[in-house]
Formats: sequence, structure tokens, C-alpha cells
Amino acid sequence: MKGQKALNEITLIKTGGTIPEIRQQHGDFENWFAEGLGVPGVQQVDVFRNQPLPSLDETAGIVITGSAAMVSHREDWSEETAQWLKQAVLAGLPVLGVCYGHQLLAQALGGKVGPNPNGRQMGTVLTKSLDSATSDPLLGHLPPEYYSQTSHSESVLELPSNAERLATSPLDDNFAIRFAEKAWGVQYHPEFSGPVMSKYIQYRSDALRKEGLDPEELLAKVTETKQALSVLQKFADLVDL
Repeated sequence: MKGQKALNEITLIKTGGTIPEIRQQHGDFENWFAEGLGVPGVQQVDVFRNQPLPSLDETAGIVITGSAAMVSHREDWSEETAQWLKQAVLAGLPVLGVCYGHQLLAQALGGKVGPNPNGRQMGTVLTKSLDSATSDPLLGHLPPEYYSQTSHSESVLELPSNAERLATSPLDDNFAIRFAEKAWGVQYHPEFSGPVMSKYIQYRSDALRKEGLDPEELLAKVTETKQALSVLQKFADLVDL
């Protein structure tokens, strides 16, 4: 449903695309999110290509994807999207940010985003739910520990006012955040399958080695992350379609 503005759909704010080699074999972000959300399609807006953002009354909920771009670079399309997202949160719409989207929400609402002082986090990592997540509508169904897929070098360094930390990872204290009553961000990629995660590691193997990371070791730890994936279906359940 790309380019359409349909009422009562989830709007997918696409802030980038996957690697061409991965797209040829596994599809792109919109395919993975639609499957994970369990919906037949989404109202897709490619903001990184300067497609116009819809009116907030034309969407039932919002998901923001990851990107190879950096939130801290404050590109024009990103800043415009941040202001639109702030209004969406203030209007009480259900919003879920993933990776770049997680960071963009944090920045839009007054937090700080920048290079993670702990370095790049890549691969399948242990995610720890905090006590604050126990009764959370989106993440409360998850166990105290579960695995998720990650690929990022920037992180949320400071929370916005009134935001609540929900999960941590070995390199990131702000791995999942509740920003408002119906607004969340997860630094991990619930939409990534094991094969997609492996492809990302292989593609970035040279950069990983330069940073002192071992691609082969990361590849050996890749596994499916069905519990993290369940966050997308749970978000769809929270959206009044």
C-alpha cells in the first residue's frame, strides 16, 4: 500500500532501506514489519526520500524503522519527522520506534542521542527486562531475560523527561523505553530474522574487525528471537484498527 493514505492503518515511517543484497533475498523493512505486525499491509512513508508525512488523523498507529543514517546528524527529513512524531505522541497515538526510530523518538521528546561510548552492538544479544516492564502493556508479556537482534552504533544517552527505562543490554542501558502512555522505543530489531542478522554481520565484517569485534564469533551466536518478534504483534494488538 505504498504511497496510499488510508484510514485506520498502521503507518510505517521508513527511515532507510536494507542492504541491496539482503533485499534481493529476504525483502525489505516493510515486508518484515508487515509480517511481524500480522497485518496485510501498512501505509508506508519513505521519509528518507522526502515523501510527505500524512495527517495524524489518517493513521491508527505509527511504527518507525531503523536506518543506516545517524539521528545525531539531524538531517532535514529526520528533523521534520521528529517534530511530526512529537505531535503524534502528544495526540496520544500508539507509536513504536525501532533502532533509529527509537532514538528519533527520544530526541524528539527532549532526550539525547549520540555515539554509544561502549561501541557498536551487533548480533544476537541478551536483553534484560527491568521491574518497570512487568506491567507494561507492550513489553510486560516478555520474560526477565530474552534475546534480540541488534545493529547500531548510536544510542539514547539521556532519557526525555518522564520517560521510563524498560530493558537493558550488555552495552546499552536504554535498550527499551516507554516515552508516554502509548509511545515506546526498542533499540533492538524485533523484525530481524536469524538469516537477516547473519547477513548484516557478514556485510559489516570488515568494519567489525577494525573495531576489535570478531564476526565469526558473532555469527556463531545468532539465533532466532521469537520473543522479541512478539513485540510487533503485541503493538498491533494495542492499535485500534
